Amino acid sequence: MDAMIAILIVLATVFAMEWVAWASHKYIMHGWGWGWHRDHHEPHDNALEKNDLYAIVGAAMSISMFALGSEMVLGDAAWWPATWIGLGVMFYGIIYTLVHDGLVHQRYFKYVPKSGYAKRLVQAHKLHHATIGKEGGVSFGFVLARDPAKLKAELKAQREAGIAQIRESATH
Repeated sequence: MDAMIAILIVLATVFAMEWVAWASHKYIMHGWGWGWHRDHHEPHDNALEKNDLYAIVGAAMSISMFALGSEMVLGDAAWWPATWIGLGVMFYGIIYTLVHDGLVHQRYFKYVPKSGYAKRLVQAHKLHHATIGKEGGVSFGFVLARDPAKLKAELKAQREAGIAQIRESATH
């Protein structure tokens, strides 16, 4: 039974991290944390981006959870679920790295999906990058992607309302 609870905690954490990533992306990265995130939205030839510092923040979250769950660190004060939460955060980080950096931005491998959910994910994230600057935008999640046609309509409405400046090539 203990193993099943641990597995459920890990899985729940992985799913919860998509919401944490969405909220962080929308309100921090496109808000007061734009200074780190800006270069991710601009063309460059660098192997690393300031935006990669957010991966260190995610790793620190995971490591902190492992520490909170460790009897070696906290003795009897250790909180056992924290270890499994830390593992879920780490798994989400791996998924993010493979999907967002690898598949979507092709930082590690070159593969352009022709159909299915992977294509939808790439399209949704390209529409996220359709805005100029940090204002407005769509598709702030990293693993869950809405219908690209709905995202295009949302971008068009943002442009018409003066909320966001959109790259014209992105919505055609």
